[in-house]
Amino acid sequence: MENNQTLETKAEVKNGVKRLIFAGIAIILQVLVILLISLRFAEQAEWFAIGTRVLGTLLVLLIYNDNRPSDSKMTWIITIMALPIFGVTFYLLVGLNSYTRKMRERYAEVDKRLMPTLRSGDEAQKRLAAVDGRAANIARYLRDMSGYPVYDDTKVTYYDDATKGIEAQKEELRRAKKFIFMEYHAIEDAESWHAIQEILEDRVRAGVEVRVFYDDMGSIGFVNTDFVERLEARGIKAKVFNPFAPGLNLFLNNRDHRKVTVVDGRVGFTGGYNIANEYFNLTHPFGHWKDTGIRLEGPAVQSLTVTFLEMWNAVSEGDVDDVSYERYLAPTKANAEAEGFVLPYADSPMDDIQVGEDVYISAAEYAKDYVWYVTPYLIITDEMRHAMGLAARRGVDVRIVTPGIPDKKMVYALTRSYYHGLVRCGVRIFEYTPGFCHCKMCVTDDKFATCGTINLDYRSLYHHFENGCMYYGCEAVGDTKADFEWMFEQSREVTDDYRDPAAHVKLWHLILRLASPLM
Repeated sequence: MENNQTLETKAEVKNGVKRLIFAGIAIILQVLVILLISLRFAEQAEWFAIGTRVLGTLLVLLIYNDNRPSDSKMTWIITIMALPIFGVTFYLLVGLNSYTRKMRERYAEVDKRLMPTLRSGDEAQKRLAAVDGRAANIARYLRDMSGYPVYDDTKVTYYDDATKGIEAQKEELRRAKKFIFMEYHAIEDAESWHAIQEILEDRVRAGVEVRVFYDDMGSIGFVNTDFVERLEARGIKAKVFNPFAPGLNLFLNNRDHRKVTVVDGRVGFTGGYNIANEYFNLTHPFGHWKDTGIRLEGPAVQSLTVTFLEMWNAVSEGDVDDVSYERYLAPTKANAEAEGFVLPYADSPMDDIQVGEDVYISAAEYAKDYVWYVTPYLIITDEMRHAMGLAARRGVDVRIVTPGIPDKKMVYALTRSYYHGLVRCGVRIFEYTPGFCHCKMCVTDDKFATCGTINLDYRSLYHHFENGCMYYGCEAVGDTKADFEWMFEQSREVTDDYRDPAAHVKLWHLILRLASPLM
């Protein structure tokens, strides 16, 4: 029986990969057809060519005055000016904000009901201000811009390995009595997920409400199209975010990259890892996979619950929303072991506020002694590059850890194209030699750290639904720093290699950087 199930699962994953390839080819063909039609019109109708140039000029003016990063502006302006027909067509298909007005309104409607259920956080905010005014300013920004308050009554536990995190998660899942919420960018229908699904099915039989939510694009090579139906048949409520179809999907750019587990509103988990074998080193496609996570126990878990309920209720207008949130957001007792402060937060492309990027920039501006970052992809804006460089030039020890073995070679080359500009300013670069580091974190001055799902790249910072957690003055900050120190020991410092790259390398990097807003 077990062998048959394994063979069936492999076939389903193979079908998922085929679906991805078919959909990708279909989209490319549709883009090519549109371009060919446009070019044919341009050849045969002078008015079309003139109209395209006029439209291109107007788009360039609109892009120039837009609020998007300067890097992104230059990419589109150069493309439209150099290749008017291709540039205009490609911009209208891909470059515009890909979410629709209707979708924005739906998220705003759900948030209007959900966000007021969170506590104000005023008292904890005052206590943090009394301890550290600059950290309190970051917390105030997060509350005002994203709606999430700071807490001082929740215990934070840091996991330096994804396997430790998932094992702790499974222990808590087995204890669930009321509800379980799980939201992940990628779920693989394989051993790592099967162990969790077995627990979820047991909890369903015990009367626990279980909900699973995943992103279709993130999971498309891991699961088949009937994955949701099979979960539903076992009593597990399931939804898929933004199903990937072979059409010019205006919502294609915006994926759900969040990773959240909530058990009974009492304990919650987040971090960099998805539920797939490679994250727990059951398979090794890119060497040793390094990932991290955190566990929250106490009232701050309500913020993770709200993060999940936002996506669950806003994803589809045709679904039936939760009528009441009270049973999921009942007050939780303060944790007696809590120390310091913690602030879980979420970032959404629906509001045009780059919360994730602003927190990373604020960490660099906050630092007096050091600020260290780790990210699987380094594709950053001029604003972030300037903040890191300025910190380094004023004497702060600024370091970035990236993978030593890439999962995407083109993105890896693009990541390295940013090294020279950062190194010139005094930033130190390390590559994790054992394999692929998928962590998304920073730590500053032994004071505060962040851990979550937010990469230092355009997709995470501008296009995806993300979540993170800032924690201050607790043991988890020291644990995060210790893990960074371990990563430095396992990495090769490449700072000197990029101080003065050859002219042809610089040229190649410049060309790559033109594509950075699209990666």
